[in-house]
Amino acid sequence: MIQELKAFLFRADVLSLAVAVIIAMAFGKIVDSLVNDIISPILGMITGNPDFSYLVIGNIKVGNFINAVVNFAVVGTVLFFIVKAAGKKPEEIK
Repeated sequence: MIQELKAFLFRADVLSLAVAVIIAMAFGKIVDSLVNDIISPILGMITGNPDFSYLVIGNIKVGNFINAVVNFAVVGTVLFFIVKAAGKKPEEIK
């Protein structure tokens, strides 16, 4: 059983998956920083406040949901452009 576990854990696809998860976590920190430190302040300059958590209807925290939707949209957009840029040949990137 230990030999089977060892064979499973050290297969190339399991190691590749582990590396991919670690890289994704590090990349996630970069994207979070881009959103929190660059894009949100710009949204704050445009809208007056990038944080909508103050919006509440009764006990329903509408603002937190709006923050999550805006964050998702920004992160998705940033990732879209990063993936598009990474998919191009170096001479196509300007």
